[in-house]
Amino acid sequence: MTPLPAPLRWLYSLEWRRGFFDWARSDGVTWVYIFKVLLAAFLTLWLAMRLELPQPRTAMITVFIVMQPQSGQVFAKSFYRFLGTLAGSAMMVTLIALFAQNTELFLGSLAIWVGICTAGATRCRNFRAYGFVLAGYTAAMVGLPALAHPDGAFMAAVWRVLEISLGILCSTVVSAAILPQTASAAMRNALYQRFGVFALFVTDGLRGRSKPEAFEASNVRFIAEAVGLEGLRSVTVFEDPHMRRRNGRLSRLNSEFMSITTRFNALHQLLERLRGNDEEHVVAAIKPGLQDLAEVLDGFSGRALTSPDAARLATALASYKDGLPARVRSLRAIFQERAPSEAEQLDFHTAYELLYRFVDDLHSYAQTHASLADHRHERERWDEPFTPQTSWWAAAASGIRASFILIVLGSYWVATAWPSGATMTLIAAATVGLSAATPNPKRMAFQMACGTLLGALIGFVEMFFIFPWIDGFPLLCVMLAPVIVLGSFLTSRPQYVGVGLGLLIFFSTGSVPDNLTIYNPYTFINDYIAMVMGMLVCAAAGAIILPPNSRWLWRRLEQDLRGQVVYAISARLKGLASSFESRTRDLLHQAYGLAAGQPAVQKNLLRWMFVVLEVGHAIIELRKEQAILPVHPAYAESQPWRQAIRVMGRALVRLFLQPNASNLERALVAVDHAISRVAATDEPFAPHFDTSALRRVKSYLHFIRTSLLDPQSPLAAYAKPEGLAHAS
Repeated sequence: MTPLPAPLRWLYSLEWRRGFFDWARSDGVTWVYIFKVLLAAFLTLWLAMRLELPQPRTAMITVFIVMQPQSGQVFAKSFYRFLGTLAGSAMMVTLIALFAQNTELFLGSLAIWVGICTAGATRCRNFRAYGFVLAGYTAAMVGLPALAHPDGAFMAAVWRVLEISLGILCSTVVSAAILPQTASAAMRNALYQRFGVFALFVTDGLRGRSKPEAFEASNVRFIAEAVGLEGLRSVTVFEDPHMRRRNGRLSRLNSEFMSITTRFNALHQLLERLRGNDEEHVVAAIKPGLQDLAEVLDGFSGRALTSPDAARLATALASYKDGLPARVRSLRAIFQERAPSEAEQLDFHTAYELLYRFVDDLHSYAQTHASLADHRHERERWDEPFTPQTSWWAAAASGIRASFILIVLGSYWVATAWPSGATMTLIAAATVGLSAATPNPKRMAFQMACGTLLGALIGFVEMFFIFPWIDGFPLLCVMLAPVIVLGSFLTSRPQYVGVGLGLLIFFSTGSVPDNLTIYNPYTFINDYIAMVMGMLVCAAAGAIILPPNSRWLWRRLEQDLRGQVVYAISARLKGLASSFESRTRDLLHQAYGLAAGQPAVQKNLLRWMFVVLEVGHAIIELRKEQAILPVHPAYAESQPWRQAIRVMGRALVRLFLQPNASNLERALVAVDHAISRVAATDEPFAPHFDTSALRRVKSYLHFIRTSLLDPQSPLAAYAKPEGLAHAS
């Protein structure tokens, strides 16, 4: 055979193909997204002009706002944008009808409405927040111009709904029909890859190979993935009926993943405390059971977990779980030959109780994952959804900030009668809404101001030196394309997303021509000055008025995080474990993001999360054990051990609401008393951890005690030095 020429050999080489696919999965996705933004924007603009809509630019701006790399995200954002637009338009018509003759009352009512919507945007999650944003600034963007002509307010609202609907329609069609990137595919990939990473994390921990820094970093990653996957799940129901039929199982899978990470963290922390107290003989007695589980997970570590793999994992875990009680009894018999102390026996039993619960939850997770292969499955029945938890203080701060900005700028407009004052006010309403859901509104608003300034400079050149000389829609597209490409590229980079949004949205607001174009440089310059001023005021307000990344909010979120222990003690037991997990992790995810650049604060928050999850889960397990106790005098409500547990619960509430040395001492005394009361109670069943309820209760009480005395816990600052020496 004649050898191929060198260029053809390179074309067919493995390196070239591997490099191309690597590019396609990274930068290639970005350029596909940019191409789709261009196509959707020009299609929308052409249709809006052909249909002679009053403001074609509004339809085009809708494309820039709702367009996302994945089609499911476009569907979800479009849905909530449409609902928000309807709500904002309805409110605007109502305010105009009530206060058309009184500008001051109209602006005051509008400021309150925008503040409520901004607080809602901060409180909600995912694209629901965007619906609140739209409800707020739609009322401003339609209502303020309509003040001059109140009789046209209703038709202005109708035209805006039609323009936005056109932008939504074009965006969804282009996103779904041309090189679609689906959220469901991203979710499947995330689910398949996540367990392999977790299995490797577990095997390293079971063998004592994990480092503290890597352990904390992995937990932060798992928290972010749990919150992110919940967002993906809420999006996939819009685009994929295959995933919609599995919505309950996907929610259950995310809840079970959070549970297994918490279970393993509790076991890992107990083992680390034993190693730190030089109790290697206790660790050695526990180690064989840990090694058996590590060997089961070795075959799944660092690799994708498909549904058939999950079925194999479920079978292996079921076999391991069935043999674990007998294995524990044999290991305990060997351990007792060393005549261990009561505390050492408690450590042994607690470790294996935690291990059994971890394996049980892991088995449940594997079963749910394997069930995704079926269109219908009994595990689809799941009524314990992810429960986000946002601080009302953070939401209220955002609302107050937004209302204050609109009152100040609206008052300035009324006092000065500046013709572009309405533009400044409505752009500020849009900016404060768009930046409300971000961790740093000040930075977002400032970036948008920079993007708007860049759009003003480019727009001035195009509006007054290029547009008058071109003829026809194709040439208009050629002139607009470089700006759209630049803005879309910037929005695809997280560090410059504000600049990209400012360039795309506000270049279109001020520089994209309408069907009847008016060339007025004075109005153009005034409007852009007003836009930039409005954004800079939003940035200044974000830095001065209750800034969300300041110390007060970290402290507030830390209090809310500690308050989850109170929630675990007092909330209704049904669905408590999953809601406790999701609320705690969501709070930590928020606080961790707001404390970006403050590693000491982040580390302290993470350690509070560990102790809250450990103590909270142990309390929930204690409540579950008491809820299913058989009818027997040893388990009666009046028994001293049950009364002691209730006293302990009240002591823990005081401790986590107000951590200090005296409350910690009271809590430890209450836990010790509960342990002694349980130990002094006889029960009619064999004293094995799989048959004795009181043995399991004592193990969880002991675990609570070791968590409170953990030298790595934030509570260690309040402990007496002699207490830390007896953490186990």
